[in-house]
Amino acid sequence: MRREDRQITYAEALSILQKGDYGVLSTVSLDNEPYGVPVNYCLVDKCIYIHSALEGKKIDNIIKNPKVSFCVVGNAQVLPEEFSTKYESCIVQGSASESFNEEKQLALEALLKKYSKEFISEGLAYIKKLKDETRVFKITIKSFSGKARR
Repeated sequence: MRREDRQITYAEALSILQKGDYGVLSTVSLDNEPYGVPVNYCLVDKCIYIHSALEGKKIDNIIKNPKVSFCVVGNAQVLPEEFSTKYESCIVQGSASESFNEEKQLALEALLKKYSKEFISEGLAYIKKLKDETRVFKITIKSFSGKARR
């Protein structure tokens, strides 16, 4: 890390990852074209889960090259008079794989609890109805780091 004075602890970085509203998933195609896309996610047992449509560019990239990067930014505040920004961030390096059966169900329920905790029963019905129309991917974290300017 270039700015070691901005490096934060493992626990702080993990907290940013747990609290984030969304993250940016970055993949690479077989043609070495980078692709970054914002996604909803949840963290379960130190693995990141995302959901997606049945097909698309991120899925094609993950299938061809499972190595991914995932970034979450929290508490960002532009400081125009200082020509700077207050922020905190966590960057993950990992490997993505598709989840099936019980793991898929658990991930979808974790997403429901994170984003729609006031609508659990309706969400469970929604999952049951549309579960076969979505795919779930797990990012197994190989490493992560965080930094902040507070």
